[in-house]
Amino acid sequence: MLQKMKKVQVLGPKKDLQSVVDVLYHTGTVQLEDISRTIRPGDTLLRKMEIEKGGDIANTLVKIGGIFLALPKIKYDTLKQEQIYEELQKTSHHDLLARANHVIEELESTTKDLAIKKSDLEFTLGAMGRYEKIIKKIQPLESQLPVLEGFEVTVILIQREFREVLDFIRNALVEITKKQFEIISADIDETTIAAVIVFNKRYAEAVHSLIFSQNVNEVRLPSEFVGKPFNEILQLISIKRTKSIDEMATIDENLVKLSTEWYQELAVLKKVLEDRNEEAGVFGKFGQTEYTFVILGWIPQKYLESTKKALKNAFGNRVIVNELEVSPEKMDEAPTFYDNPAIVKPFEFLMQMVSPPQYREIDPSPLLAIFFPIFFGLMVGDIAYGLIILGIALIVKNKYKMEIWLQHLMNILIISSVPTIFFGFLFGEFFGNFGEHMGWIHPIHFLGITWNRIEVLVPLLILAITIGVFHVFLGLSLGILNAITKKSKKHVMEKAGMIIAITGLLLIIGGAAKVLPDILLQTGVLLFVIAVPLIIYGGGFFGVFEIMSTVGNILSYARIMAIGMASVVLALVANKLGGSTDVVLVGFLIAALLHMLNIVLAVFSPFLHSFRLHMVEFNSKFYKGGGKMYKPFRKEKEG
Repeated sequence: MLQKMKKVQVLGPKKDLQSVVDVLYHTGTVQLEDISRTIRPGDTLLRKMEIEKGGDIANTLVKIGGIFLALPKIKYDTLKQEQIYEELQKTSHHDLLARANHVIEELESTTKDLAIKKSDLEFTLGAMGRYEKIIKKIQPLESQLPVLEGFEVTVILIQREFREVLDFIRNALVEITKKQFEIISADIDETTIAAVIVFNKRYAEAVHSLIFSQNVNEVRLPSEFVGKPFNEILQLISIKRTKSIDEMATIDENLVKLSTEWYQELAVLKKVLEDRNEEAGVFGKFGQTEYTFVILGWIPQKYLESTKKALKNAFGNRVIVNELEVSPEKMDEAPTFYDNPAIVKPFEFLMQMVSPPQYREIDPSPLLAIFFPIFFGLMVGDIAYGLIILGIALIVKNKYKMEIWLQHLMNILIISSVPTIFFGFLFGEFFGNFGEHMGWIHPIHFLGITWNRIEVLVPLLILAITIGVFHVFLGLSLGILNAITKKSKKHVMEKAGMIIAITGLLLIIGGAAKVLPDILLQTGVLLFVIAVPLIIYGGGFFGVFEIMSTVGNILSYARIMAIGMASVVLALVANKLGGSTDVVLVGFLIAALLHMLNIVLAVFSPFLHSFRLHMVEFNSKFYKGGGKMYKPFRKEKEG
């Protein structure tokens, strides 16, 4: 149900503002209001607070975060981190930044240099691997290369489908080098050709420009490798790789030492700075006088005392929490806060998807949690279908644990499967009439009726309409309660008049049909005559037309019978077709497919129609919606 909200004002000395905000942030109970809405033009005493702290924290947080990522992760020391966290929580904004800047001075330059060196070494190792692979592939060509002074060697890689580029380069090199070159090519794998080009160094710039213009991959060896035999280059690569690996190991050791010394503090500093950065974003909502700060917000009454206690423990009597008097009309601006049992939460989710209730409205979620599964169960009403829906919902719920919306929908199906199984037992249905045919189950005889749905269409229709009358009357009664809460006399009269009018119509119909005594027919006429003026007074002359609309709402509940009957008929068709074939396997497949179709329809159609009966026929009698959800100032839960 919806919880009572209180509007509060928090006052205290400006020097404690950051600490007060920190306590409110971690208490997580107050929805902050922008105080500028209450400051009147020309007010010199109270003005909007202007504090620029966010930038300092944000910049420091970026640096701390960079250092934190550069260090290798080690196991969290929970006890040590809790000690550091408790210490930092009490630290002022200035002292927190000073401590963070000290850590930055100690670590930023060192970790940055080590990270750059490690990145360079990783790049070198990657390059050495590429050079080694290519040289090993083209090593057989070495015997064909001329050994000449003043000549340079380069290697290019070309994809096979572009091998004609090689002819173009060969022709261009004739002109550029005056025929002072040699080019040898070979396939190095299924997709790539390697070409080794030897050319006079005088033409190096022009040759490299030519290769670049053809957009081919040139493997330019480091200067220390140029002019050396391939065997020697491979040895140099091996030496350089070993040296790089040793240097990386040394860097890793240094980073581990730094991490062992600083990681716990860095982790806590990062967390506290993230909290403070989040807190800094709300300072613009606060007010200030010369010496004090002013914070406005909404808080659920159930959390008020615990919040006061948290502030008193931290600041004594320096910080005051005032409960503000708010007019009933202004209370409509209060945020909506649900506090329903776990079984109601999925239905609360459905209401939030449509429109949350206003603060002073009755929360329809608990009623939805009661009637929705009953309507669903009446429509499906099959033990086997209920068990399958339950199984599917449990599987999906277990597989998609992080999808909150799906969790809520599956919980609704799990809850709704219980009345589905119950009504299946009442109707004697297990895959339609299959269970009865096998002698496993039979329809229950109750109230003088054997509840076989195929044979009791009229009783089922009467049951559905009776449910409709009760549900709509309940909605109108809740509408009266809402109208009393908002002191709307006209709406009280309108809703009460509608109940009297519908009661009168029912008595008239019952009397005319000779189901009820004639005296009740006359009573019905009298009630209707009394009701019409009340409806006109509350809703105007057009309110009279709402009588027929309400009658239509009640008749709409006949869909409970109709949809349930459609499900039964399809199940019977599945069993009939499945049993009419000579081949058992084919018959089983036909029946299974039709029952699968029926189960899919049983999930979607009863779900949507049960929801519609609540949103259109029921909620329209008392519910307006359009409220604002309660969003307290707090740290979002991780994970």
